[in-house]
Amino acid sequence: MPPIPKAPPLPLKRLTARAWSNAYLLLALTTLIWGGNAVVSRVAVDNISPMALTSLRWVGVALIFPVLMRKEMVAHWPVIQANALQIVIMGGVGFTLFNALMYAAGHSTTAINMGIIQGAIPILVMAGSMVFFGTRLSFVQLVGVLITMLGVILTAARGDLAVLTTLSFAIGDVLMIVACLFYAGYTLGLRKRPPLPGLVFFTCMALVACALSLMLFAGEIALGKHLWPNWKGWLLVIFVTLGPSIASQLMFMRGVELIGPARAGLFVNLVPIWAAILAVVLIGEPFAAYHAIALAMVLGGIWLAERKPG
Repeated sequence: MPPIPKAPPLPLKRLTARAWSNAYLLLALTTLIWGGNAVVSRVAVDNISPMALTSLRWVGVALIFPVLMRKEMVAHWPVIQANALQIVIMGGVGFTLFNALMYAAGHSTTAINMGIIQGAIPILVMAGSMVFFGTRLSFVQLVGVLITMLGVILTAARGDLAVLTTLSFAIGDVLMIVACLFYAGYTLGLRKRPPLPGLVFFTCMALVACALSLMLFAGEIALGKHLWPNWKGWLLVIFVTLGPSIASQLMFMRGVELIGPARAGLFVNLVPIWAAILAVVLIGEPFAAYHAIALAMVLGGIWLAERKPG
């Protein structure tokens, strides 16, 4: 029997096109990058200061995207001008403050904690929708919200009841919770975002994030808290610029385009899982029993909260 001939390898362009059409691959990679951002927060300690990392990240984006999107930005300039205040607020809250607080949190909490707490963002968005937009939640959804928030509290308490009774939470966990509140607010703002193409809107917010983060970096320098990146710090800057700031944004937009925002949004639930795996594998963080319980509570609560009322 003659041997079965092997199929010729697919050309690179065909492989790229196939990958770009696979929403599940793109969204899984997106959340993997976001999970890696929590690990970056920890690795950055002693290699680059939080505001330096935040500002250099957005400087990199601001040097790339306005050049690529210059024609589109000129074409939509009247809309940009008319919605300048909203763009400034959303860029400042969702991009600058979220990242600045996250990188600062890495100095006093673990990447696993940051990932689990970050998993509460969909629940915070749901709660915000109920408060500000009158969205009705079923009893099961409310139970899911409660379970997720208890998981976050368990994470911040490090599984220690004494922390709850004395409210002696680690500052990094508190900063991460505040960061998630900011990002939830940014996500709610997307409901009424300006009528701009996604990449044009992103570019405008990135420019805002760059300007505001440079102000934060100037304050860090004035306080004598800055740490200019060493070679490891520069590698982190390159990663957060190309990964969380650019690649993940493009892949998430493409994923939403392919399967819709509701189904794409479910993939955000992978972030705490990726963060925990990467933290254990890459930087050797210990995975405690309370982490497992909290992670189960956060993911289980999200699953309940995302069930449609029957």
